[in-house]
Amino acid sequence: MIAVTGPESCGKTTLTRALAAHFRTLWAPEFARHYLPYLPEAYTEADLLTMARGQMALEDALVNETQEIIFCDTGMLVFKVWSEVKYRRCHPDIMAALRQKRYRFHLLCAPDIAWQPDPLRENRDERNLIFEQYRTYLATENLPFAVISGHGNARVAAAIRAVKLFF
Repeated sequence: MIAVTGPESCGKTTLTRALAAHFRTLWAPEFARHYLPYLPEAYTEADLLTMARGQMALEDALVNETQEIIFCDTGMLVFKVWSEVKYRRCHPDIMAALRQKRYRFHLLCAPDIAWQPDPLRENRDERNLIFEQYRTYLATENLPFAVISGHGNARVAAAIRAVKLFF
């Protein structure tokens, strides 16, 4: 599995879909997008754990469907950073899932594209700071990753090159 990760509104979903189409494989959508709109009130820290577990279950189901690379529109690192930004801590279960090294490679999307308003997004002004949290974690943990930047087709081409170089 390859995690497409990064701060909000940095093109993760668009890039994940494009990569799956290019490599003719499956992709795991962001579970939170199908969970949050149905909550009767604002999400809680417990909801983050529920969403992380839902994300892992979705990814695991896809692993059973194919031998090919699977692109994941988010990953456990998103839940770690999200939790730390929102609650100043991260649930041990999310940390344990992150340490399982579920993803062979991470594509870290730079926040160099325009912010797209969305009712589920919260951190418009902190995207660069949050991006550095992702980069620092990936580098400190010595996890394989590539920073993906640029716009439109150039961004997709950069990600395709990174995946091909890694594999």
